Amino acid sequence: MTDVRPLLLVEDNPMDLDLTLRAFKRRNLANPIEVARDGEEALAWIARWEAGEPRPVVILLDLKLPRVSGIEVLQALKAAPIARTIPVVVLTTSSVNQDIDASYGLGASSYIVKPVDFEQFLEVAAQIELYWTVTNQPPP
Repeated sequence: MTDVRPLLLVEDNPMDLDLTLRAFKRRNLANPIEVARDGEEALAWIARWEAGEPRPVVILLDLKLPRVSGIEVLQALKAAPIARTIPVVVLTTSSVNQDIDASYGLGASSYIVKPVDFEQFLEVAAQIELYWTVTNQPPP
């Protein structure tokens, strides 16, 4: 596949959203980044993909979201045939075992606790970019 597919970032916290976007911009990420600012916006993407918009190469999903929780979003994504095979990386501040277990139980591909320090976050962004946009072979 020669076209560059987007990343979908599901994040409601303006500071975390800015931090993530700055980290990827600093890395010169080739993939466009789509943003959903709450769980309802994230779920609206399912219909957009069914209508033919490009599916993302990976979804970065926060768990602590307004309107619809990240766990509920993950459950809906994995239940929708169009979204089922899209890798979902939970990127959240929660290190609670219950959230980790629930995320993997619902089909998350990875679980990353957000670092607070920007330089550490840059390293996480670099690892996400390298693995999910370069190394990993996504489903068509």
